[in-house]
Amino acid sequence: MTSLAKAVGPLDGRGNLPLYQELQRALRKAIDSRILGPDDALPSERDLAADFAVSRITVRKALDGLVADGLLVRRQGSGNFVSARVDKNFAMLTSFSEDMRARGRTPRSVWLSRAVGTVTPEEALALRMSPGTPVFRFARIRYADDAPMALEYATIVASALPSLDAVDTSLYEALEQVGQRPVRALQRLRAVLLTGDQAELLKARTGDAGLLVERLGSLRDGRAIEFSQSFYRGDTYDFVAELSAST
Repeated sequence: MTSLAKAVGPLDGRGNLPLYQELQRALRKAIDSRILGPDDALPSERDLAADFAVSRITVRKALDGLVADGLLVRRQGSGNFVSARVDKNFAMLTSFSEDMRARGRTPRSVWLSRAVGTVTPEEALALRMSPGTPVFRFARIRYADDAPMALEYATIVASALPSLDAVDTSLYEALEQVGQRPVRALQRLRAVLLTGDQAELLKARTGDAGLLVERLGSLRDGRAIEFSQSFYRGDTYDFVAELSAST
Protein backbone atom coordinates (compact mmCIF):
# COMPACT_ATOMS: atom_id res chain seq x y z
CA MET A 1 0.00 0.00 0.00
CA THR A 2 1.22 3.49 -0.85
CA SER A 3 2.45 5.34 2.19
CA LEU A 4 -0.01 8.05 3.17
CA ALA A 5 2.80 9.95 4.87
CA LYS A 6 4.63 10.12 1.54
CA ALA A 7 1.46 11.19 -0.26
CA VAL A 8 0.37 13.96 2.12
CA GLY A 9 3.65 14.69 3.89
CA PRO A 10 4.89 13.71 7.36
CA LEU A 11 3.59 15.29 10.53
CA ASP A 12 5.39 18.39 11.69
CA GLY A 13 5.44 17.60 15.38
CA ARG A 14 6.72 21.10 16.17
CA GLY A 15 3.52 23.08 15.58
CA ASN A 16 0.86 24.35 17.93
CA LEU A 17 -1.49 21.46 17.25
CA PRO A 18 -1.45 18.21 19.20
CA LEU A 19 -0.18 15.26 17.15
CA TYR A 20 -3.61 13.67 16.85
CA GLN A 21 -4.99 16.86 15.29
CA GLU A 22 -2.04 17.00 12.88
CA LEU A 23 -2.86 13.43 11.88
CA GLN A 24 -6.51 14.35 11.43
CA ARG A 25 -5.45 17.21 9.17
CA ALA A 26 -3.26 14.85 7.12
CA LEU A 27 -6.07 12.33 6.73
CA ARG A 28 -8.54 15.07 5.78
CA LYS A 29 -6.05 16.18 3.11
CA ALA A 30 -5.87 12.62 1.79
CA ILE A 31 -9.67 12.48 1.57
CA ASP A 32 -10.10 15.97 0.04
CA SER A 33 -7.43 15.29 -2.61
CA ARG A 34 -8.97 11.88 -3.42
CA ILE A 35 -5.89 9.95 -2.36
CA LEU A 36 -8.52 8.16 -0.28
CA GLY A 37 -11.85 7.91 -2.09
CA PRO A 38 -15.37 7.16 -0.84
CA ASP A 39 -15.63 3.68 0.71
CA ASP A 40 -11.85 3.18 0.61
CA ALA A 41 -10.43 1.29 3.57
CA LEU A 42 -7.85 3.07 5.70
CA PRO A 43 -4.65 1.27 6.68
CA SER A 44 -4.83 -0.43 10.05
CA GLU A 45 -4.12 1.58 13.19
CA ARG A 46 -0.78 -0.21 13.51
CA ASP A 47 0.20 0.68 9.93
CA LEU A 48 -0.88 4.30 10.35
CA ALA A 49 1.12 4.57 13.56
CA ALA A 50 4.22 3.22 11.81
CA ASP A 51 3.61 5.32 8.69
CA PHE A 52 3.33 8.62 10.57
CA ALA A 53 5.68 7.71 13.42
CA VAL A 54 3.12 8.24 16.18
CA SER A 55 1.61 6.05 18.88
CA ARG A 56 -1.47 3.92 18.32
CA ILE A 57 -3.20 5.99 21.01
CA THR A 58 -2.64 9.08 18.85
CA VAL A 59 -3.99 7.24 15.80
CA ARG A 60 -7.08 6.04 17.66
CA LYS A 61 -7.83 9.55 18.96
CA ALA A 62 -7.45 11.03 15.46
CA LEU A 63 -9.71 8.39 13.92
CA ASP A 64 -12.33 8.80 16.65
CA GLY A 65 -12.59 12.49 15.80
CA LEU A 66 -12.97 11.83 12.06
CA VAL A 67 -15.64 9.22 12.75
CA ALA A 68 -17.49 11.72 14.96
CA ASP A 69 -17.29 14.31 12.14
CA GLY A 70 -18.76 11.84 9.67
CA LEU A 71 -15.68 11.65 7.42
CA LEU A 72 -14.99 8.04 8.39
CA VAL A 73 -17.21 5.10 9.23
CA ARG A 74 -16.10 2.27 11.50
CA ARG A 75 -17.26 -1.20 10.49
CA GLN A 76 -17.08 -3.85 13.15
CA GLY A 77 -14.47 -6.43 12.26
CA SER A 78 -13.50 -4.68 9.02
CA GLY A 79 -11.79 -1.43 10.03
CA ASN A 80 -12.21 2.22 9.12
CA PHE A 81 -13.54 3.42 5.77
CA VAL A 82 -13.94 6.79 4.08
CA SER A 83 -17.56 7.82 4.36
CA ALA A 84 -19.62 7.80 1.18
CA ARG A 85 -22.08 10.32 2.61
CA VAL A 86 -22.93 13.42 0.59
CA ASP A 87 -23.95 16.81 1.97
CA LYS A 88 -26.74 18.44 -0.01
CA ASN A 89 -27.22 22.17 0.50
CA PHE A 90 -30.97 22.71 0.65
CA ALA A 91 -30.54 26.38 -0.25
CA MET A 92 -29.11 25.60 -3.72
CA LEU A 93 -31.27 24.46 -6.65
CA THR A 94 -28.89 21.97 -8.23
CA SER A 95 -29.25 18.63 -9.92
CA PHE A 96 -28.00 15.32 -8.58
CA SER A 97 -25.33 15.23 -11.33
CA GLU A 98 -24.08 18.71 -10.40
CA ASP A 99 -23.96 17.79 -6.71
CA MET A 100 -21.89 14.69 -7.40
CA ARG A 101 -19.45 16.37 -9.80
CA ALA A 102 -18.91 19.19 -7.29
CA ARG A 103 -17.73 16.58 -4.81
CA GLY A 104 -15.44 14.80 -7.23
CA ARG A 105 -17.85 11.91 -7.74
CA THR A 106 -18.98 10.51 -11.09
CA PRO A 107 -22.78 10.54 -11.50
CA ARG A 108 -24.59 7.96 -13.56
CA SER A 109 -28.07 6.50 -13.83
CA VAL A 110 -29.67 3.14 -14.39
CA TRP A 111 -33.02 3.66 -16.06
CA LEU A 112 -36.02 1.86 -14.62
CA SER A 113 -38.56 3.32 -17.03
CA ARG A 114 -39.42 6.20 -19.36
CA ALA A 115 -43.03 6.75 -20.28
CA VAL A 116 -45.51 9.19 -21.77
CA GLY A 117 -48.72 9.72 -19.84
CA THR A 118 -51.11 12.29 -18.42
CA VAL A 119 -51.09 13.93 -15.01
CA THR A 120 -52.45 12.05 -12.04
CA PRO A 121 -54.80 13.94 -9.69
CA GLU A 122 -51.87 14.51 -7.29
CA GLU A 123 -49.63 15.81 -10.07
CA ALA A 124 -52.40 17.99 -11.52
CA LEU A 125 -52.85 19.63 -8.12
CA ALA A 126 -49.11 20.14 -7.58
CA LEU A 127 -48.37 21.36 -11.11
CA ARG A 128 -51.61 23.34 -11.40
CA MET A 129 -52.42 21.54 -14.64
CA SER A 130 -55.73 20.50 -16.14
CA PRO A 131 -56.68 16.80 -16.12
CA GLY A 132 -55.34 15.09 -19.22
CA THR A 133 -52.24 17.32 -19.57
CA PRO A 134 -49.45 15.26 -21.24
CA VAL A 135 -46.34 14.53 -19.15
CA PHE A 136 -43.11 12.59 -19.41
CA ARG A 137 -42.21 10.23 -16.56
CA PHE A 138 -38.65 9.24 -15.72
CA ALA A 139 -37.70 6.61 -13.15
CA ARG A 140 -34.08 5.72 -12.43
CA ILE A 141 -31.49 4.74 -9.86
CA ARG A 142 -28.96 7.50 -9.27
CA TYR A 143 -25.37 6.46 -8.59
CA ALA A 144 -22.29 8.28 -7.31
CA ASP A 145 -19.35 6.33 -8.73
CA ASP A 146 -20.56 2.77 -8.14
CA ALA A 147 -22.67 3.45 -5.05
CA PRO A 148 -26.47 3.65 -5.40
CA MET A 149 -27.63 6.84 -3.71
CA ALA A 150 -31.27 7.44 -4.63
CA LEU A 151 -34.36 6.34 -6.52
CA GLU A 152 -35.72 9.23 -8.55
CA TYR A 153 -39.22 9.46 -9.99
CA ALA A 154 -39.67 12.67 -12.01
CA THR A 155 -42.72 13.95 -13.86
CA ILE A 156 -42.07 16.70 -16.41
CA VAL A 157 -44.72 18.63 -18.31
CA ALA A 158 -44.33 17.25 -21.86
CA SER A 159 -44.27 20.70 -23.47
CA ALA A 160 -41.00 21.44 -21.63
CA LEU A 161 -38.96 18.84 -23.56
CA PRO A 162 -38.72 18.07 -27.27
CA SER A 163 -39.09 14.31 -26.71
CA LEU A 164 -38.93 11.54 -24.15
CA ASP A 165 -35.42 10.66 -25.34
CA ALA A 166 -34.04 14.19 -24.80
CA VAL A 167 -32.84 13.23 -21.30
CA ASP A 168 -29.52 11.42 -21.13
CA THR A 169 -27.53 11.71 -17.89
CA SER A 170 -28.98 14.88 -16.38
CA LEU A 171 -32.61 15.94 -16.54
CA TYR A 172 -31.74 19.53 -15.63
CA GLU A 173 -29.09 19.72 -18.37
CA ALA A 174 -31.69 18.56 -20.91
CA LEU A 175 -34.15 21.19 -19.66
CA GLU A 176 -31.45 23.88 -19.71
CA GLN A 177 -30.64 23.15 -23.36
CA VAL A 178 -34.18 24.16 -24.33
CA GLY A 179 -34.47 27.07 -21.89
CA GLN A 180 -36.83 25.22 -19.55
CA ARG A 181 -34.67 24.63 -16.48
CA PRO A 182 -36.41 25.41 -13.16
CA VAL A 183 -35.04 28.46 -11.37
CA ARG A 184 -36.94 27.99 -8.10
CA ALA A 185 -38.36 25.02 -6.29
CA LEU A 186 -40.39 24.06 -3.26
CA GLN A 187 -38.92 21.03 -1.53
CA ARG A 188 -40.31 18.88 1.24
CA LEU A 189 -38.29 16.29 3.09
CA ARG A 190 -39.53 13.55 5.37
CA ALA A 191 -38.17 10.41 6.94
CA VAL A 192 -39.34 7.08 5.55
CA LEU A 193 -38.54 3.40 5.91
CA LEU A 194 -37.37 1.75 2.71
CA THR A 195 -39.69 -0.88 1.29
CA GLY A 196 -38.39 -4.24 0.15
CA ASP A 197 -38.29 -3.18 -3.51
CA GLN A 198 -36.63 0.14 -2.72
CA ALA A 199 -34.06 -1.49 -0.46
CA GLU A 200 -33.17 -4.07 -3.11
CA LEU A 201 -32.54 -1.39 -5.73
CA LEU A 202 -30.47 0.72 -3.32
CA LYS A 203 -28.50 -2.26 -1.93
CA ALA A 204 -29.91 -1.60 1.52
CA ARG A 205 -32.13 -3.61 3.86
CA THR A 206 -35.89 -3.58 4.11
CA GLY A 207 -36.90 -1.12 6.80
CA ASP A 208 -33.65 0.87 6.67
CA ALA A 209 -33.99 4.60 7.23
CA GLY A 210 -34.52 6.66 4.09
CA LEU A 211 -35.22 10.25 3.12
CA LEU A 212 -38.03 11.21 0.75
CA VAL A 213 -37.53 14.54 -1.01
CA GLU A 214 -40.43 15.95 -3.00
CA ARG A 215 -39.57 18.80 -5.37
CA LEU A 216 -41.86 21.11 -7.28
CA GLY A 217 -39.74 23.03 -9.79
CA SER A 218 -40.91 26.22 -11.49
CA LEU A 219 -39.75 28.52 -14.28
CA ARG A 220 -39.02 32.21 -13.86
CA ASP A 221 -42.59 33.12 -14.83
CA GLY A 222 -43.94 30.90 -12.05
CA ARG A 223 -45.10 27.97 -14.20
CA ALA A 224 -44.46 24.63 -12.51
CA ILE A 225 -42.98 22.04 -14.87
CA GLU A 226 -41.35 19.44 -12.57
CA PHE A 227 -42.75 17.25 -9.85
CA SER A 228 -40.30 14.68 -8.48
CA GLN A 229 -39.99 12.24 -5.62
CA SER A 230 -36.53 11.00 -4.68
CA PHE A 231 -35.88 8.29 -2.11
CA TYR A 232 -32.38 8.56 -0.65
CA ARG A 233 -30.54 6.05 1.47
CA GLY A 234 -30.48 7.54 4.93
CA ASP A 235 -26.89 6.45 5.53
CA THR A 236 -25.45 8.18 2.46
CA TYR A 237 -27.03 11.64 2.36
CA ASP A 238 -27.10 14.63 4.68
CA PHE A 239 -29.25 17.67 3.88
CA VAL A 240 -27.83 20.96 5.06
CA ALA A 241 -29.54 24.35 5.29
CA GLU A 242 -27.90 27.61 6.30
CA LEU A 243 -30.13 29.66 8.58
CA SER A 244 -29.92 33.29 9.67
CA ALA A 245 -31.79 35.33 12.25
CA SER A 246 -34.23 37.93 11.02
CA THR A 247 -33.06 41.52 11.38
